Amino acid sequence: MSLPPPSLWRDRRFVRFWAGQSVSQFGDRISELALPLIAVGALHASANEVAWLTALAWAPNLLAIVLGAWVDRRARKRRLMVLADLARACLLLTLPTAYLAGGVTLVQLYAVALLTGAAGVLFNTAYPPFFAHLVPRSSYVDANSKLSASRSASYVAGPALGGALVQAVTAPVAVIADALTYLVSAVLVGPIKVDEPGAAGGEQANSSLLRRAGEGLAFIVRHPVLRASLGCATTVNFFTFLTGTGLTVLFADRVLGLSAGAIGLAFGIGSTGALLGAVIAPAVARRIGLGRSVAVGAVLFPAPLAVAAAAGGPTWARAGTLGLAEFLAGIGVMLFDVNLNSLQTAVIPDGMRSRVAGAFSTVNYGIRPVGALVGGVLATAVGLRTTLITAAVGGALSLLWLLPSPIPGIRSLARLGPHLAGDSAGTDGRPAPR
Repeated sequence: MSLPPPSLWRDRRFVRFWAGQSVSQFGDRISELALPLIAVGALHASANEVAWLTALAWAPNLLAIVLGAWVDRRARKRRLMVLADLARACLLLTLPTAYLAGGVTLVQLYAVALLTGAAGVLFNTAYPPFFAHLVPRSSYVDANSKLSASRSASYVAGPALGGALVQAVTAPVAVIADALTYLVSAVLVGPIKVDEPGAAGGEQANSSLLRRAGEGLAFIVRHPVLRASLGCATTVNFFTFLTGTGLTVLFADRVLGLSAGAIGLAFGIGSTGALLGAVIAPAVARRIGLGRSVAVGAVLFPAPLAVAAAAGGPTWARAGTLGLAEFLAGIGVMLFDVNLNSLQTAVIPDGMRSRVAGAFSTVNYGIRPVGALVGGVLATAVGLRTTLITAAVGGALSLLWLLPSPIPGIRSLARLGPHLAGDSAGTDGRPAPR
């Protein structure tokens, strides 16, 4: 019987990284509230102009597949992560500076959204190889659980903190808090020493970015675990974005007749479900197996939308049903994310990590706005309840990608067969000896 891995709380390098990520996650919740409020309050933007702000923030993900190929050529991923944090801090600080000088414009706001989004993609494509060598493979699930728990906690407390800050100092000035969290992240991550793999050499170093990007996508398509996980995640994203937060709020307001306070409470309950899901994900994986946990999450994440669609009765019952649906979906998304992210980290070789992350982002995030647009058309044509049920059923059918794959049969990362494991990572997360 193998001994459990040592606690990550005793690993100073991981604790520094976790602290940096946790702080920046709380900062993100402030900007997610403050940037639209700058557009609406200070610049009197229309609904369409606010929608463009959101679109521009997501747009850089469409080029993530190429950026990931570029990142794989770089030897020091940690430096790129620090650079991304510093860039985001500087970009955000231009907003309060311009506001206090009386010159903030919608064009500047769009530029900040686009460029901070691009810096975020840089960080996210440099992250996987850094993480894989920071944390032992036996602790991947535990590490992802802790990082996801912090992210979930930011969704529980972050909006309230951001709202209070905006109320106290105005939205443009509140952005300073998010900029400072990126500086804190850079300071904490910068000194972390990790034995990172070197940059690709020889013929690979001279190949074009498009060719290397294509190799990353081709690797996903050929790999049975990655192919199934990308198909499953993309299907879930498309169908859950049929409703997204916007149409769910519209359903709660116009169909269920709930007040803004009741809707906010329901979403707050959902955030506690995500926090609970992140905490229990490792235990569930040990109990029923890593792959089965992914499969359960793939169904439990979208299926509660049907529960919300069935809400009725008195106000407390309608609000309670919506809260229950959000709570169950929160648990589901964390069972899915924590365990699948850990599995993907284990099966991707070092030389492909950033390219694969970029390809995943391009497909995964690229499908989200498509789902949102289709959801708007569907809701107009058949109504909000039917759209929620369609999203629930379609999202749950993502399980069909997993069933014929090796994923449901994977009990743990320690039992991962050599034909599935990344060929350049050993059992401790460092490069395997040649």
